[in-house]
Amino acid sequence: MDNLGENFDLPAHVLDEIQQNIEDIILHFDIPEGNKKDVIKKINFMYSQTRYMSLTDSLTGLYNRRHFTECAEREFLRSKRYKSDLSLAVIDIDFFKKINDTCGHSAGDYILKEIAYLILENFRKTDMVFRYGGEEFVVIMTETALDRAIIPLERLRKSIEEYPFYYDGKNLKITISIGVSEVIEEVADAQKLFENADKALYKAKENGRNKIYSLNMF
Repeated sequence: MDNLGENFDLPAHVLDEIQQNIEDIILHFDIPEGNKKDVIKKINFMYSQTRYMSLTDSLTGLYNRRHFTECAEREFLRSKRYKSDLSLAVIDIDFFKKINDTCGHSAGDYILKEIAYLILENFRKTDMVFRYGGEEFVVIMTETALDRAIIPLERLRKSIEEYPFYYDGKNLKITISIGVSEVIEEVADAQKLFENADKALYKAKENGRNKIYSLNMF
């Protein structure tokens, strides 16, 4: 699917620097001060739109994969520095390809948007939700140990299992599989934290799907 947000290849800090440089250039133009302020206001608006698109997934409105990489690294380092809890979950829609093949990609888009909404509904404002790619989502749960992370994840799993998905005259039965990991001493970086959750996700699928699994639990 085309994702406008991910078509912007410049990192957020580079966009910030470009925006500041443009402001500085305009301030030195030989034009009335009122005109400068008007131009800067318009540029700032366009910049905010561009920056938003660089961080978000156009279909679901969630943060995108690029922003996940930045946030995961930041939160991991913060967790290590302050010895605070941090959990990460990878969520995958079960048999999503079958939905696209039998009901069409529009049905798939509908499912993705509804699940994005349900994920946001089941987590705190301080948790960060991302569309990682395709039918995969990631949630970063700050100040949350594994045992506490399981509570909203199980609530989400159950709410999706029971949700009345309905598209083009058809009732659709949707479930998700979830892998979750936490920062422990053996986890050296944010990439390892994600890999542990991803491995747990595959274990959940191997064990029948519609389950939550963590390598730290077994």
